[in-house]
Amino acid sequence: MIGSVVIGAVILAMAPPAPGVAAKPRVQLETSKGVIVVELEEEKAPKTVANFLSYVRSGFYDGTVFHRVIPNFMIQGGGMGADLARKTTGAPIPNEAGNGLKNLRGTVAMARTAEVDSATSQFFINLRDNPHLDHRGPTPREFGYCVFGRVVQGMEVVDAIAAIPTGPRGPFPSDVPVETVTILKAVVLAP
Repeated sequence: MIGSVVIGAVILAMAPPAPGVAAKPRVQLETSKGVIVVELEEEKAPKTVANFLSYVRSGFYDGTVFHRVIPNFMIQGGGMGADLARKTTGAPIPNEAGNGLKNLRGTVAMARTAEVDSATSQFFINLRDNPHLDHRGPTPREFGYCVFGRVVQGMEVVDAIAAIPTGPRGPFPSDVPVETVTILKAVVLAP
């Protein structure tokens, strides 16, 4: 019974949109551990999705690494090269965390600093439901992290990345995978 529910969910996730409903954009992240496909919520997070797609189309993510991995929490990437040097990004974007999307397992959200509107290129994939990251109010502490997509293929790859041992490296005192996991290529898939 459980298997059929999971299989049914996968089939639904991959099914074409109903007639008259626009397909959501998808991005394929070809990583050194396998392929991850993310479906983007353009309607709910238009500025965030436009920003992410801009980085994908420019080739920015190619050669970046997942530099922060915290088991049972999230994996983060999209801003550092293999040497853990921070890549130059565009201007920060407005935080659209109040869009109603939740930080659930498999969702993709923008990383940011303590400043609400500070997200640029870095993103993370939730390894579990993380309600404490959801929008709860107007203060910087309550504002939350903008969810803008979800993994529709390759969650086993995300879990494999999360299983890599971590430690200190470069400017980071902890949480850096001891095995470098690189985004070899990021491409927009035709809807």
